[in-house]
Amino acid sequence: MTEQPYEFIEIDQPCAHVKRITLNRPDKRNALSNRLRSELYDAIERGDRDDDIRVMIIRGAGVCFSAGYDLGANNNEDRPWHTGKGAGEWARHVLDGHFRVWDLSTPLIAQVHGYCLAGGTELATSCDLVYVAEDAIIGYPVVRSMSTPDMLYHPWLMGMRAAMEAMLTGDSIDGAEAVRLGWANRALPADELETHVLERAERVAQVPPELTAVSKRAVHRGMEVLGIREAMRACTDIHALGMLTESSLAHRKELRKDVTATLSERDKSFGDYRESGGE
Repeated sequence: MTEQPYEFIEIDQPCAHVKRITLNRPDKRNALSNRLRSELYDAIERGDRDDDIRVMIIRGAGVCFSAGYDLGANNNEDRPWHTGKGAGEWARHVLDGHFRVWDLSTPLIAQVHGYCLAGGTELATSCDLVYVAEDAIIGYPVVRSMSTPDMLYHPWLMGMRAAMEAMLTGDSIDGAEAVRLGWANRALPADELETHVLERAERVAQVPPELTAVSKRAVHRGMEVLGIREAMRACTDIHALGMLTESSLAHRKELRKDVTATLSERDKSFGDYRESGGE
């Protein structure tokens, strides 16, 4: 299947039956603009329709996987699909995208290094396997200033106590902690991550695709019996309430003036993310 040209992602096939998609906005820390998301979902769905592809990998170019949704863009424009209007529209919109990935037959692997924040964590979570660099920075700092996550995966993958701590502080965890809590499969030294991901992808690709499809579906059905899909959809309503608080409205007003300065002010007293002294 011939790939169409893309502006914000790159496609290659590093080994037999494996399609690799690289988020390619390194100057913006691979922020998930609607145009990037449109290209990403197109490439994923093309891969799922391609009989030669048995596994897909998503990774980020440059210093990180993804710093989250593009807060400097107008996210009402260029959306990859329509979502019904009203309070909670954005959360419902992005959650629909994550479930589109969840419902595909082809296994997806997230290869996470550097920052993996907010919407970036949601994209990785929607994948079936997650491998991380030991020094990755994984977190949801948006809860400090805006609202709950669009995709509340935390209690399902991390347990209630760790989820509550993450939600009440917005603090980050590293790759090793992400594995210990159950968010990721394995943590590797950064220079070994790509090799390990390709080895895992080749191993999965040895299984007939009709069997990986039903195995993937079986695991997801088990989670759905426990209520994960309905709980996440219910949380989009809670997200809408959070977005209407005075704190959230004031924060988003400042974001429209200067995204970088506003996020730095949000995290300054915590001393992390951009304010930790790193990039």
